[in-house]
Formats: sequence, C-alpha cells, structure tokens
Amino acid sequence: MEILGAILIGLFAGTASGLFGIGGGLVMIPALVYFFQLTQHQAQGTSLAVLTLPVVFLGALKYYNEGNVQLKIALFIAISFIIGAYGGSVLVHKLSDPMLKKIFGSLLFVVSIKMILGK
Repeated sequence: MEILGAILIGLFAGTASGLFGIGGGLVMIPALVYFFQLTQHQAQGTSLAVLTLPVVFLGALKYYNEGNVQLKIALFIAISFIIGAYGGSVLVHKLSDPMLKKIFGSLLFVVSIKMILGK
C-alpha cells in the first residue's frame, strides 16, 4: 500500500509539475505529511531528494522544444538555487517541526491569495 501511495503521489505531483511548472513540492510535501505521517522536515527532505535533475528533465525538454525556456535566466536561477537550497537546508534544522509547518502553510496561503487576487 505504501508503494502504491508513493506512485500515486508521484503521478499527481509530476502531472501538476508539467501542467503548472511547479517543482512538485507543493503537492508532495502536504501528501507526505498527511498520508505518510512524515514530519515536516522529513517531507521536505524527501521532496528535495525526489526533485533531483533526472526527474524533471523530460518535462523541461518538452517546454524547451516548444520554445518556452529562457536558458540564460534558468542558468542563473539554477546556480543561485543550489546555493539557496544548501543555505535553506542548514537553516531549516534550527526550526521546530510545528514552526516549520506554520511557515510552509503561510507561504502556500500567501502565494495562493496572490495568484487568485493578483494581476
């Protein structure tokens, strides 16, 4: 049952990633917390482990082939993303699990309101 659940989460997160250009963590992290009872730290670490380069390659390639990738921008974001991901992974372990859930939930809330009400 755990394997089936992981496959379903992967299919849903991958589809959402291809449809909306999200990293997948938006779907995976809440699913891992609520369906697998992982801590927020475990869910975020697992999500990062899933989102390594080969996972998103085919989706990015399709976008590139359709002319929808700005390589120069992507390169600079990718380089700085590596630095930010490492720094964030150092900082996150200074936060309690309940605090991290609140911060993550607040981020999702603010982004959703901005997407719904913003220009």
